[in-house]
Amino acid sequence: MVAPTPHSPLTAGEEDSAKRRQILAGAGKIFMDLGFDGASMGEIARAAGVSKGTLYVYFADKNRLFEAIVEQEALEQGKVSFNYAPGRDVPTTLRDFGQTYIHLLCRPGGGSAIRTVMSIAERMPDVGRRFYQCVIENRINGLAAYLDAHVRSGDLAIEDCRHAAAQFIQLCQASLFLPFIFQSEPPPSPQRITQVVESATQMFLAAYRAKPV
Repeated sequence: MVAPTPHSPLTAGEEDSAKRRQILAGAGKIFMDLGFDGASMGEIARAAGVSKGTLYVYFADKNRLFEAIVEQEALEQGKVSFNYAPGRDVPTTLRDFGQTYIHLLCRPGGGSAIRTVMSIAERMPDVGRRFYQCVIENRINGLAAYLDAHVRSGDLAIEDCRHAAAQFIQLCQASLFLPFIFQSEPPPSPQRITQVVESATQMFLAAYRAKPV
């Protein structure tokens, strides 16, 4: 009988990273429950299961902790890949993009960081600006580059691809994102997402598909 192999102890770096994630998880809950103003470092420490001293080892103050939560959300969203292969046909790419984007945007628990950023962006404009650039603008630019390739190949007739990409993203969000982000409705069902994205795709193609000569 072979004895079970003991688990390797965490390295100092792994332990440090795990502790940081633990703090961010606790802070995210407190910010969501109490808002930025209502959250204190003491409340955050209790929610994270660490001492205030440990909390200050990782984060100098509440502002820096909040910024780290925003950065973490940007990284999480950045892990999701979109297929912008130029050879893919436009309707398939638009449908796939819309489905993936809305599932990511309206995932259970996924609205917490966005709601918190929205609530504090006026006071901390640099945080709001970074979130927009790293998350939202990144999506617009990726889709715009794909659309531009198909304008050059003659499939689409678009003057401003960034504007058209932003339009498509907004069409996909219609009736889904705002009810979700303001907690008026639960995350939309896959069937509802499919329905809205298909409508968005048809509207987009009706406006921008190149007309036969």
